[in-house]
Amino acid sequence: MDGELFPRAPAEVAPGAVHVPGWLDARAQRELLQACREWARPPAGLRTVRTPGGGTMSARQVCLGRHWYPYGYARTVVDGDGAPVKPFPGRLGELGRRAVADTLGEQAAKTAAYDIALINFYDGDARMGMHRDSDEKADAPVVSLSLGDSCVFRFGNTETRTRPYTDVELRSGDLFVFGGPSRFAYHGVPKVLPGTAPPELGLAGRLNITLRVSGL
Repeated sequence: MDGELFPRAPAEVAPGAVHVPGWLDARAQRELLQACREWARPPAGLRTVRTPGGGTMSARQVCLGRHWYPYGYARTVVDGDGAPVKPFPGRLGELGRRAVADTLGEQAAKTAAYDIALINFYDGDARMGMHRDSDEKADAPVVSLSLGDSCVFRFGNTETRTRPYTDVELRSGDLFVFGGPSRFAYHGVPKVLPGTAPPELGLAGRLNITLRVSGL
């Protein structure tokens, strides 16, 4: 937030897990939001994810590059309209590599050939339970970008969904990268903070753009 009394500084939340406040400036946020709106349109657009047990995720999702479904990847929206998944844009790959270079160093960025994006939309009531990103065949760092409303992001450990964990407030424009010893840590979103998005962004709710290397 501009002009706040104590500006937020980058922080290592756990080994290999780094939070960088305000990594995306206002222009970059607007451009990424416009792209997300295009990607969310059908075919292969924003959908409700259904779990194997018959439930639904409260955050809605659209995928690029490959389509994620519990618990695998496909070339088509196998649990939706069946359309081919939208291609992964090269500009997102470059954004991901730059994010890793800025947080974990140039060496880590050299192996980060991003080819998948999962874009989750949270309204004020949406949540995400503690889970691990473990359906990929690669262990490259995960890159997470936030747009819109702030949220409480819970970053845990690699052994259990319970404590120890750290709660981090992610705001619009924030970057969170986790790799190395934290690559398979449990994490989730227990709370969204409605009405906290920058007014000039024109977004009600929260978008989370997660970049991954499939290894497929």
